[in-house]
Amino acid sequence: MPANALRKTLQRVFRLENRRRAVRRGTLDRIPQLESKILGNAREVTVYLPPGYESGDARYPVLYMQDGQNLFDPLRAFIPGQHWRLAEAADDAIGERTAAPMIIVGIDNAGPARIEEYTPTHDADRKSGGRAAVYGRFLIEELKPLIDASYRTRVDAQSTAIAGSSLGGLLTLFLGLTHPDVFTRLGVMSPSVWWDCRAILDVVDDYDGPPLRTWLDIGGREGAEALDGARTLRDRLAAKHFDLRYLEDRRADHSERAWARRVRAVLEFLFPPA
Repeated sequence: MPANALRKTLQRVFRLENRRRAVRRGTLDRIPQLESKILGNAREVTVYLPPGYESGDARYPVLYMQDGQNLFDPLRAFIPGQHWRLAEAADDAIGERTAAPMIIVGIDNAGPARIEEYTPTHDADRKSGGRAAVYGRFLIEELKPLIDASYRTRVDAQSTAIAGSSLGGLLTLFLGLTHPDVFTRLGVMSPSVWWDCRAILDVVDDYDGPPLRTWLDIGGREGAEALDGARTLRDRLAAKHFDLRYLEDRRADHSERAWARRVRAVLEFLFPPA
């Protein structure tokens, strides 16, 4: 490499490293085993606290995110090393003021119970599913009161978001539609619209609540059925006058790595800077 080109490359690297050092970092709290009487099981919960949380008295909006194993820790991710780098994404967005500071609650799935808890209806063909409403009770009656009592949160619905990908995206949409008094901001990433013959579309059609601020996305390499489902869902939500942001990531597949690339944009949409 010519000397001038090498010098410019090194300058760019130094600028990037200096910017990273300048970004203030949030902190992570962990609840190792949160017992749920409603679900009859336990799971780990990870809480991201934004930069400046410990030195002030401000209150923050809250994002509840599913599949918590995949969000913060590369060693706990479904595919080791392929985590969402969510804390880094939040730090960067908050530090660069492209998103308002927020608390993020990452909720582990319960392993074999994931499909049951993340799906709103029982799929007769697959002989599984249908406990999303019960899981919603766990979030609203057990977890949210604990988080609100333990941290400086804004407890109102306008300050409360929920997000997830795949079946977690399906769950997110269902809980937003059935509990708009609790969740008004939804991050619906690569949702499994196909579940139980697209039963979620009937829930959308029957919805008569307030428009919800909703991020919806899909990867171009997730398959024709996934693309068609996301586009159909987009049109149904638009007909309900949702505050909707829709993204087709043409080169993205159905993976943690793909969602990690998009998650900062989700945070910026759900929590725009004041």
